[in-house]
Amino acid sequence: MWSNFFIQQEEDGRGGMAAMGGAGSKGGRGAKRLRPPRMSDSQEGKIKLAFFIAIIGVTLTVLGMGTEFWAELSQPKHFRNNQTCEMAHYGLWKSCVRTLWVSDIDPERESCGPAELPGESNCTFFKLYTSGENTVIFRKSTEKGLHIAAAMLALLSLFLMVMGSVCITMSLSKSVPFFLKPATICFVISGVLVLLSIIVFHQSVLALLASDHSIPLHHELSWSVTCVGSSGVILVFGGLMFLLLSLPYNPLEKCFRQQSSSDA
Repeated sequence: MWSNFFIQQEEDGRGGMAAMGGAGSKGGRGAKRLRPPRMSDSQEGKIKLAFFIAIIGVTLTVLGMGTEFWAELSQPKHFRNNQTCEMAHYGLWKSCVRTLWVSDIDPERESCGPAELPGESNCTFFKLYTSGENTVIFRKSTEKGLHIAAAMLALLSLFLMVMGSVCITMSLSKSVPFFLKPATICFVISGVLVLLSIIVFHQSVLALLASDHSIPLHHELSWSVTCVGSSGVILVFGGLMFLLLSLPYNPLEKCFRQQSSSDA
């Protein structure tokens, strides 16, 4: 009787161990299914290339936002009937009034400038953000609301660029493509906001020129706007590249396969 009891206990123990092993193997398979897909080496290289392109856009944005060559306002070259003439250039945060020698200006140019010529310069920061005072340039007053809106759009775009860069850094460090879609949203929206800031800034320049017509001025957007505009296009392009890399398949290859199958 006792021998039959011990044999039954051993069989029950083996059955319990087998059941636990089966449950463990099922749990292991389930855990494997929950793991996010890892990116391949080729995909990681493409992400790094797209990230390098996006970083170029971020660098151009910072360069454009930090300089005061968004717009140039030039008086007629002989407006003062003197050997000197005045022009102004300003950006989102600061304006500068320069006094240039007429003899240094191109004879075919009717207005004073460009700003790269040697001369005396007087620069001041805008008081729009501190005391709320409008800045007067050649008797013309800046439009405070439009100018602040352009600056806020640029700052918001810069914040989204930082968030997108953090997402790409996490994606590369974890070797998972999960963070590519949030990065796509951040970079595309930041590029659109950069382009909108240029449009709003141009409207603020037109409002400044319309505030007083006593002094004729020639205006043009300068190289800082070129940097910011180029960065907006680059950021949108980089965001779209991240979107294509986040897809589980290559849409171009799929289109070519469908076209080849239809031709066959």
